[in-house]
Amino acid sequence: MAFNQQQINPLDIDPNVAIGINIPFSALAVFTSNYTTKDAIRNNLLNYFLTNNGERFMNPLFGGGLRGFLFEQITNNNLEFLEGTISNDIADSFPNVIVDTLNILKNEDKNTIIIEFKYSIRNTNIQDSIEISFQ
Repeated sequence: MAFNQQQINPLDIDPNVAIGINIPFSALAVFTSNYTTKDAIRNNLLNYFLTNNGERFMNPLFGGGLRGFLFEQITNNNLEFLEGTISNDIADSFPNVIVDTLNILKNEDKNTIIIEFKYSIRNTNIQDSIEISFQ
């Protein structure tokens, strides 16, 4: 008999073991560690989308390249392309992340785009959301 078993990362059990680092770098020692898989995945997604292609040394394909859309016109076609790009990047680079909702909000008067997406992690109870604002 099969059932949907939830997985817990073994590192989440020990609160003294750091899994990753938080973004932005803001601590006195520059890096602030995070101690849960939820925080690590959130910071990995932020790092990915705020990194331009070719910016990461020895890994030129890494990055979502969202800053490349910064000076584009805010049109429905561009926003649909951006939505498709984000969905494809998450599916390719983060196979355990399931995008539940993806909204791209525009404010043409202020020339602002806000990207909101809610996601969950496969085989876990982890759910979170990210909002990235470009002004």
